[in-house]
Amino acid sequence: MKRFLTVLFASALVSFAPAFLAQADDRPVAEEDVVLELKTYCQDIANDEGTDGMSLDQFLLDCVNEELEAEGYQPVTQLPN
Repeated sequence: MKRFLTVLFASALVSFAPAFLAQADDRPVAEEDVVLELKTYCQDIANDEGTDGMSLDQFLLDCVNEELEAEGYQPVTQLPN
């Protein structure tokens, strides 16, 4: 009986795990002009303070995503030109 309950619990856990892991991001997607404005802001920071050893592209992406998340937007995977 104990083994049955363990198997039942494990099956339920495996069945419901994807539902918890695949939750949709309900935050809005930022308009391109917002992302470009943040990219310019982050470029200014990089020029003034440096990139702390990161490549400029990675610094800009990280910086823009931090700002987007602070403003309630979804992060981006790449920056527009």
